[in-house]
Amino acid sequence: MTAAASESTPLERGLITVSIMLATIMQALDTTIANVALPHMQGTMSATQDQISWVLTSYIVAAAIMTPPTGVLASRLGRKRLFVIMVTGFTITSMLCGAANSLSEIVLYRILQGMFGAGLVPLSQAVLLDTYPTEKHGSAMAMWGMGVMVGPILGPTLGGYLTEMYNWRWVFYINLPFGILALLGILAFVPETTRDRARHFDFFGFALLSLAIGSLQLMLDRGHSEDWFSSSEIIIEAVVAALCLYMFLVHMFTAKRPFIDPKLFMDRNFAVSLLLIFMIGVILLATLALLPPFLQNLMDFPVLITGYALAPRGIGTMIAMMIVGRLVGRMDTRLLILTGIALTALSLWEMSRFTTEVPIATIVWTGITQGLGLGFIFVPLSTLAFSTLAPHFRNEGTAMFSLMRNIGSSIGISIVFTMLSHNTQINHATMAELMNPFRDAMQRPWLPEAWNWNTTSGAVALNAEITDQASTIAFLNDFTAMMWVMILAAPLLLLLKKAPKRASSELAVPE
Repeated sequence: MTAAASESTPLERGLITVSIMLATIMQALDTTIANVALPHMQGTMSATQDQISWVLTSYIVAAAIMTPPTGVLASRLGRKRLFVIMVTGFTITSMLCGAANSLSEIVLYRILQGMFGAGLVPLSQAVLLDTYPTEKHGSAMAMWGMGVMVGPILGPTLGGYLTEMYNWRWVFYINLPFGILALLGILAFVPETTRDRARHFDFFGFALLSLAIGSLQLMLDRGHSEDWFSSSEIIIEAVVAALCLYMFLVHMFTAKRPFIDPKLFMDRNFAVSLLLIFMIGVILLATLALLPPFLQNLMDFPVLITGYALAPRGIGTMIAMMIVGRLVGRMDTRLLILTGIALTALSLWEMSRFTTEVPIATIVWTGITQGLGLGFIFVPLSTLAFSTLAPHFRNEGTAMFSLMRNIGSSIGISIVFTMLSHNTQINHATMAELMNPFRDAMQRPWLPEAWNWNTTSGAVALNAEITDQASTIAFLNDFTAMMWVMILAAPLLLLLKKAPKRASSELAVPE
């Protein structure tokens, strides 16, 4: 138990929790809230689809680059001071994003927003775990997990509502009240940590890792639109990412005081947990990225109804967090994770059987099931990841945990959309081969008049139907692939050691 945890009263803990959760939810929402507003931004900025995508790309890249140094900065500056700087910067840059009048302005402000927001999630985890005594860490992580997991899920719903009822600028302006309340709460209630002014910062290692992560994120985000390795830009980004990652690894194992100590990865539970959270990241945002176009383009759902259909996912996650917070430490944590994996795989299996006429009740049910599954994975996995990790590695550990989840999400989104485009083309070509005049089914009266391919309008209508069916099958292929990702994650649980009783709920408490 930390000194802060033993000295704070339940009221103080509650006030700290509210302040921290406001900051966490604010940052987590911004990972997805702007997605549904992109078409409206595109019109305001007179930008092409490729240009407006930089609004998302710039934020993702900046946040990924600035996540790893969070632990070092917290040690040198003090955790509270760094938290105040990041919340203030995130809130101000959010306002600047909402007021932007050109594409270059909003991309610049989104870069700054990503830089300031990168450390909010690992810092909030650290503060909560320092605030609560060891026996309540499971409950603390459940509350923290709600913000981290529910934020991205509810982002499209809130973003769709704000865009529909007001305009896209409110997607960013909504951060102002949350930011002010979080800042006041942090200033008033969060205790400061001891500053380690002598802490070494490995600028060369940070530069190499930043170039590797930034190039990888750019390649993943732009690969689909640039037709991957047929583009010289993607080839350059891939080469830079691979070369810088190689140089970083060499530097990490040879430098006296590297940016990331390689001993961090010698803890088996932590290393395996990084791989598992990477796989969970693939599922978390890839599903959210696929469902809106499926519901809007193939089922003709309006934006607002699409947001409402996705909201139950967050409800499932919140229910799971409340349950699992009480179970962590009372039963084998690996069984909780296995339960979550099974529920998530079940939901994806159900989604792999969707049609364009699937009842909305089925969409809602699969969303709740998937939310339950992800909730049952997240908190127990955090428990095991840090239960055996040496205390002096926990600062960097929280940052690496968040980084792997985010990289997994980026890779997952990139892969599923590439598969979607590729499989749609293959399915269309295969189905079109069957559309020939030598088949009885393609002759009247079997062929509807609307699809009479002897007329221009009929041929266009028939092609549109083939495209919709080909796209539907491609979506289902993606859901099936993600189901297998979850199934393949299950055997990794055998590599995890059971958390010691004394640390069954002791997570990443930065020293």
